[in-house]
Amino acid sequence: MGVDEALPDRGRRVWPPAVAVHVVLLLVLLAIGGGGTAALVVPVLIAALAFTVTVWALFRARRQRIAYEARLTAWAGERAAQAERLRIARELHDIVSHGLGLITVRASTARYPGAEDDGSAALSDIERIGRQTTTELRRMLNVLRDSTDLAAPLRPAESLHDLPAIIDDAERAGPTVTLRLGDVDDISSGAQLAVCSVVREALTNTARHAGPTSANVHIRRDGDWIVTSVRDEGPVDGWTPHPGAGHGIEGLRERITAIGGTFHAGHAEHGFRVTARIPEARTS
Repeated sequence: MGVDEALPDRGRRVWPPAVAVHVVLLLVLLAIGGGGTAALVVPVLIAALAFTVTVWALFRARRQRIAYEARLTAWAGERAAQAERLRIARELHDIVSHGLGLITVRASTARYPGAEDDGSAALSDIERIGRQTTTELRRMLNVLRDSTDLAAPLRPAESLHDLPAIIDDAERAGPTVTLRLGDVDDISSGAQLAVCSVVREALTNTARHAGPTSANVHIRRDGDWIVTSVRDEGPVDGWTPHPGAGHGIEGLRERITAIGGTFHAGHAEHGFRVTARIPEARTS
């Protein structure tokens, strides 16, 4: 069930009708003549009634405020739970999509005409990728099963030091990758994680759609931006594309734009280019 985007309603206002009653009582008081018993009794009654209305308005406003804060807390909790479900869904998508995608493409690469490795090397890579994917799934499920289990093994956030391993996995699936790193040694862990996500998803798409082609990864700084560009040379002759679910690129776009960056993916000459501009200020 979706969560309503609008804030909870505060309810009917208490003070406008209370103020209107006070105004009416004041007019009645001004209309009373200067003599007789009414001139003595009516002001007392009006004062008592005004006091009663004020107490009622204070009590009712306090109850409304407490009820509204309770609804607002519940609404915020639902929003947070929905955001957490989306984050977990993306994590599971990344684990399953990349793992199974690499397995499929690696098997296809071994069958590609002119492949240099034999079937045993491909089976070894498939077994290794399958074990890694299974381990990551178990870690995620352990965390979901008991979020208070501090001993549950969590995967550390990726950094630029993980790029060689990401590229190695991509090259085993087919593409030959060239990496160029600019002056990006002092960027934050969040930006490094975003860079790794862009590179992995782009190279996985290259392996799926272009096969054993060439790809270039260029990571550089442009002012307060970290620009990550991945470009391939297009599919090789005879390669059969293995498209995935189609959510990887859109998921990346959502992640990058959510942190204030820009994302573009599209055809470039004979190949395909993915470019992400990630906001980042120098830490030194």
